[in-house]
Amino acid sequence: MAAKKLSFEQSLARLDEIVRHLEKGDLPLKESLTLFEEGTALIKTCGTMLDEAEQQVVKLKKGENREPVELPFEGEQ
Repeated sequence: MAAKKLSFEQSLARLDEIVRHLEKGDLPLKESLTLFEEGTALIKTCGTMLDEAEQQVVKLKKGENREPVELPFEGEQ
């Protein structure tokens, strides 16, 4: 399932599915390890996606006329 690029939401859904399978505890060890590896890769991918999204977020500050003004994150200029 790692071959195709999943959206953040699809990745979370797959991760949830993996957790449910592992929590049952009825899978063979080899399959459990394969799912665990896929899950850790999904966690890393989701973390990267969140980091990228955070870079796009801007802080809002009230301007002189009390209208919101967009400011970049600190360190981003």
